[in-house]
Amino acid sequence: MRHPGEPTTTNVSTVHEAPPELTDVEVLAVVRAAWRVDATRVEHLAVGFGAHHWRVDVGDGPRLFATYDRFGKRHSLESLTAAYTGARQLAENGLEFVLAPLPTHAGRLLVPVAAGALSCSPWVDGRVVGEGPIGDPETAAANIADLARLHAVDPPVGVLSWSPVVGSGVGDRLAGLVTSAWTTGPYGESARRAIAGRLTEIEGWAARYLVLAEAAADRRWVITHGETHTRNQLMTPDGIRFVDWESVKLAPRERDLSTLVQAGYGVRVNADPAMVELFDLEWRLAEIADYADWFASPHTGTADDRIAHGGLLEELHRGPWWSPARPSGAAT
Repeated sequence: MRHPGEPTTTNVSTVHEAPPELTDVEVLAVVRAAWRVDATRVEHLAVGFGAHHWRVDVGDGPRLFATYDRFGKRHSLESLTAAYTGARQLAENGLEFVLAPLPTHAGRLLVPVAAGALSCSPWVDGRVVGEGPIGDPETAAANIADLARLHAVDPPVGVLSWSPVVGSGVGDRLAGLVTSAWTTGPYGESARRAIAGRLTEIEGWAARYLVLAEAAADRRWVITHGETHTRNQLMTPDGIRFVDWESVKLAPRERDLSTLVQAGYGVRVNADPAMVELFDLEWRLAEIADYADWFASPHTGTADDRIAHGGLLEELHRGPWWSPARPSGAAT
C-alpha cells in the first residue's frame, strides 16, 4: 500500500502509529541482543506502509534503521529471509545501490519478534527521491542504469519466483463482501459503496490479469526489487540507494519498470506493454482487495485510515500506467 501520489508499484505510504504489539523498549532490547550491544535509544519513524521503522542511536557509532515486518498474507519468516538474503548477496557482489539488511551477531538477517520479525540496515543520510513519478532526466538515467545492472546479474541462490498474487475468485469475494453494510468505522460504508460500484470493472481486470500472468511464463525472468517507486529511493552524496528489499523475486523485468514507464521512459527501457499491464493490474487488484479487508474490519478513522481510503478510491478510478496505444518515450 502506498501514499496517494506515489507511483503504483506494489505494496508505501506513511504509518503514523507505532505497532501496538511491539514497544520501543522491546525493539531496543532486540537490537542490543542481536546487532549492537551499545545501542542507546530508538525512535519510531512515520515512514513506510505495512512495515514499521525506527531510528536506532548507537553509542559513538553510525545509526541503524530498524524495520518490523508483520507476517501474514504477503510475508512469512521464510519468504522474508529469502528476499533479504538475496538483497544481502546483491550488495556483497558489488551492487552498491542495494541498501541491504545487516546480519546479526549470529549471521541472521531477521529476528522473530511479536507478530513478525525485526531487521536492521545501515542508516544512510539522504533525501527521499520523490512522492510520485521520476521528475528529472538525471534521476531517470540513474534508475535506468541501476536497474539494467540489477536485471543482468546472476540471481542469488534461494530467491523465490513471482507467482500471481490475485486469484480468479477476487471478483466473487468482493461481491460477497459488499452485500452487507460495513458499520465498521467512519470509512466503512464509503469504501463498500465505492467497491460495489466498480465490481464489473474489477472482474474484467482480474480476467485480463490471469491471461497476462500465463503469458509471463514465456518472458525472460530476472532478479527484481519489486517496489522501485521513488519513496523507496534515497538520494545520497554517493548516488541513489534503493531501500525496502522485502519483495525481491525472480520475475519479468517490467516488475521494476513502472516508475520509469509512468515518467515517460517506457520506450527507452524497451518495456513490454503486456508485462507492464500485468504488474499494473496486479498492484491495482491487490490494493483493492487489501483495502476491502481493511475497511470491512473495525477501524477508528486514524491518519492511516484516511490515507488508505484515498488509496482505495484512486485504485478504483485511476487510468492505467501506460496505454500501448500511446507509448511513452521521453528522453529519447
